[in-house]
Order: sequence, then structure tokens, then C-alpha cells
Amino acid sequence: MIYPLLLWAHILGASVLLGTGAGIAFFMLMAHRTGNAALVAHVAGTVVIADFLFTTTAVIVQPITGGLLAMTQGWSMTTPWIVAALGLYVLTGLCWLPVVWIQARLRDLAREAAGRGDPLPAEYVRLFRIWFALGFPAFACVLAIFWLMIDKPALWG
Repeated sequence: MIYPLLLWAHILGASVLLGTGAGIAFFMLMAHRTGNAALVAHVAGTVVIADFLFTTTAVIVQPITGGLLAMTQGWSMTTPWIVAALGLYVLTGLCWLPVVWIQARLRDLAREAAGRGDPLPAEYVRLFRIWFALGFPAFACVLAIFWLMIDKPALWG
């Protein structure tokens, strides 16, 4: 009885990670493209809240439900596809942690510019490029983790 509940929670958490990440990226990019500091400030403020509420919760839930699923199924944490998924999860986290800080900084820079009636500053543009670039490996890792969870390939050994 516990397995279906754990599986549901794990798939839900993975879906939240993928969906929230894609949604945040889309809305931030669309706001950024306007060049409107007030709009960027509003969207970035919402993004920071969404990342805190949804992404952070899923980031915590995923290893717990994944570990419990592995335990209930008798899979060793050294099973190759699990090792690969965990490695990709860590890599995703290494991309996500600076993104969280950058998003808050983008929000603050946009708020300051909007308050002064100025365009978005050069620091905003520089940080946005880094934020955008970090999204590609993180998104690719999440997609690869989805594949590993579904296919459970015998990668080596």
C-alpha cells in the first residue's frame, strides 16, 4: 500500500520540479524581453516566491521519496541508474542554488530601476544572462532524470 503513495509523491515532486522550472523560465524570459523594469520587478518577485514555495518543497521531497521507493523495492543506492540520477540531481542543484540568489538580485535591481524610472542596469543584464545559461544544464539534467526514473537502464557493471 505504501509503494503507490510513494510513487505518486515522487512523480508529483518531479513534475513540480520540471513544471515550475519551465514556467519560471518562460515568464522571466517574457518579462525580460519587454525591458520594462516595473514588469520585470513584478514577475521576478512572483518567481522568487514560486521557487521558494514549489521548487524548494519538491527539492526536499524528491530524495526522501526516492530513497524510500528504492528501499521498498530492494534497490541498492549503488544501482547504476540511481547513482546517475543522484549525480544529475546534485548537478541540477549546483545550477539551481546560484539561480535562486540571481533571481532575488534581478528582482531587487528591477525594483530599484523601476523606482527611479530608469532602464534595467547593466548588472541586471549580466546576471540575467548567467541565470538563463544556468537553466539549460539544469533543465537537461531534470529531463535525463525523468528518463532514468522511467527506463531504469543498466548503465554499467
